Amino acid sequence: MSEVTDGQNKKAMFDKIALIGIGLIGSSLARVIAREGIAQTISISTRSEATLERAKALGLGTQYTTDASEAVKDASLVILCTPVGTYGKIAELIAPNMMKGAILTDVGSVKESVVKQIKPHLPEGVHLVAGHPIAGTEYSGPDAGFASLFEKRWCILTPEEGADQAAVERLTEFWKACGSDVDSMTPKHHDLVLAITSHIPHLVAYNIVGTADDLETVTKSEVIKYSAGGFRDFTRIAASDPEMWRDVFLHNKDAVLETLGRFSEDLSALQRMIRWGDGDALFELFSRTRGIRRNIIDMGQEVDAPNFGREDGSSDLDN
Repeated sequence: MSEVTDGQNKKAMFDKIALIGIGLIGSSLARVIAREGIAQTISISTRSEATLERAKALGLGTQYTTDASEAVKDASLVILCTPVGTYGKIAELIAPNMMKGAILTDVGSVKESVVKQIKPHLPEGVHLVAGHPIAGTEYSGPDAGFASLFEKRWCILTPEEGADQAAVERLTEFWKACGSDVDSMTPKHHDLVLAITSHIPHLVAYNIVGTADDLETVTKSEVIKYSAGGFRDFTRIAASDPEMWRDVFLHNKDAVLETLGRFSEDLSALQRMIRWGDGDALFELFSRTRGIRRNIIDMGQEVDAPNFGREDGSSDLDN
């Protein structure tokens, strides 16, 4: 067994961290953990032998296995980096091998469902602190990760009432070491906030690109040929991991449907403005929404530059 060499001059926060799943988020975590010397050992588990071999080739960890229960042995921090629909089965699988005092967390975009799936399998003495780093791109797989993914991005922790405070504080320090700002809220509130800031925008993007795909056959490829910047940005969002986003919508159904109802009402109001030629109302709405963009830039969550300040034109997406 080898050990992480990057950042070895720093005292490791954890003896061993187990990453279950090595896609964009998992591989980015592996890279930043190594760079910052956060753990002495990085154990990587993924169900795909081919993906595991690629992680080995990239040197992302120090231990590799397709058996998640084997990966978590002696790990003081276990991070689930798979689609949220898999968490229940994984928790059941790894529970017998999790050591007392370990922290179990995740990176999923839904939190109430995560807690409900994991808690029935949580061993005594293991501390569950659900989490969500709001960072990502439209790419997936172990090659997609990069160590700076979490820098100046928010990570939301959703510890339940009565959660072990030492575990919460330790996980907070972990995410800060990865470059994130950390906030906390209840799982229910998290899911409502993310429904409007992430899940509905993705749903709209999938719908618009799907509609364009239908129209593309009618317009003889003109939709693709003459795509303007707005549509191209939607296609980047709609290129996100389909398995991950299928699970997000199925596991945050209530908050998504509630927010989608409000969105539908506002869309109907916008339709009436256009039908009635109400230019003043349209101008007021567009001015208000422009202000939201400025607020996001002022808070450091975006830059005021062409192509979002990214030379390759790619866009940041939350996971």
